[in-house]
Amino acid sequence: MIVMKFGGTSVESAAAMERVAGIVKARLDRQPVVVVSAMGKTTNRLLALAGKACSGDRDEAARLLDELAAYTLGEAAGLGEDDFIGEHFQELSAFLDELAEIGEFPVQYVDLISSYGERLSSRIVAAAFRKAGMDAVQVDAREVIVTDRRHTQAAPLYSRSYAKLGAKVRPLALAGKVVVMGGFIGSTQDGFTTTLGRGGSDFSASIVGAGIGAEEIQIWTDVDGMLTCDPRILPGGHRVKMISFAEAAELAYFGAKVLHPATVAPAVEKNIPVLILNSRNPENEGTRIVAERVACENAVKSIACKRNIVVVNIQSLRMLMAHGFLKRIFDVFDRFQTPVDMVTTSEVSVSLTIDSRVHLEEICAELRKIADVTVDDSSSLICLVGDNIRETAGLGARVFGALRSINVRMIAQGASVLNLSLVVADTDLRAAVEALHAEFFSTLDERVFEA
Repeated sequence: MIVMKFGGTSVESAAAMERVAGIVKARLDRQPVVVVSAMGKTTNRLLALAGKACSGDRDEAARLLDELAAYTLGEAAGLGEDDFIGEHFQELSAFLDELAEIGEFPVQYVDLISSYGERLSSRIVAAAFRKAGMDAVQVDAREVIVTDRRHTQAAPLYSRSYAKLGAKVRPLALAGKVVVMGGFIGSTQDGFTTTLGRGGSDFSASIVGAGIGAEEIQIWTDVDGMLTCDPRILPGGHRVKMISFAEAAELAYFGAKVLHPATVAPAVEKNIPVLILNSRNPENEGTRIVAERVACENAVKSIACKRNIVVVNIQSLRMLMAHGFLKRIFDVFDRFQTPVDMVTTSEVSVSLTIDSRVHLEEICAELRKIADVTVDDSSSLICLVGDNIRETAGLGARVFGALRSINVRMIAQGASVLNLSLVVADTDLRAAVEALHAEFFSTLDERVFEA
């Protein structure tokens, strides 16, 4: 058995779903279980129209809902699912009335309304598969993915989810059915709809793969796998043929959008390879992510980036690093549930980076009770990832040599054996990535990279 996950752009239209059906049909001998995201930008559109209802603009919310319904029905035309789709949009309309009445958007409603994208797409894709001649059946992911109660960022309860997946999904796949599920969504033990966080469909695929004992998890996107640099920053990177779970997780966390950061956790636990493949170019072998270390002559496997990060500079009011100072700092970030990406310290100051501004004002207000605080929100983080980094002599000299004309605001290496991270001004990001890419990928180990 294999798990095949297809993102929103892969199922955004009737033509795209037909293309996906061809890809899946060619792999029927491997007993595929398919996980799909919402069609196109459906989740964004659902949240936008719900926001309109909450703000009192019910007419605009209704107009946006009608547009989304027309789009969904248009792409599903001829599949026999009009009644199902119509019923779900009637439910959505009723929820919008409730939101307009209460004038706010509780997190439970965020999850509930967001879930309709995957609930609809999985049903429509299953119908498209049947039209293509496959014996396909939809399974509502909320019946088999069990989570805690943290709405919008729910954590799976693995043992319960694995038991349900093994009992319901695995037998269907073994019997020759092509199971289609929506990613991103689950439910609490008492039946309330939850979501795993944006981008969580990759995570869903990994949970499903672990739960059914898949031999492989395939993440189908619109790119030919992982590249040596972010194509949104610097086009023309090289495809990475193979990379370790640890390196892939590091890249995902530090901005590589091709993979959800949490995806690899269940796969690592069960030692299941993960493949990144292109639904628009299915012949390409993509990127294979494996448990073991991948030998490579290059010091760096890839360069990840995070734009528009916030650098918080904290200086002790005592001008000396007092006992417990660091603990008090991180207690503040913990209280506001704000992850810290990178930290550097000196005797009297701490600089750190975050990529969320949600609680920035409150965090700074708390920190100013114990320190002087300044904020720089015009920076980008660059992360060089590779399991040769710590063992490569002179790597720092190569980095600073490549960036000789660019001001490096922060640098850190040591917390992880896999990465060297640095911060530059947003305006210097493209030039910095280009210089580093030229330095570390002028020659390529052909076992690992495709030029």
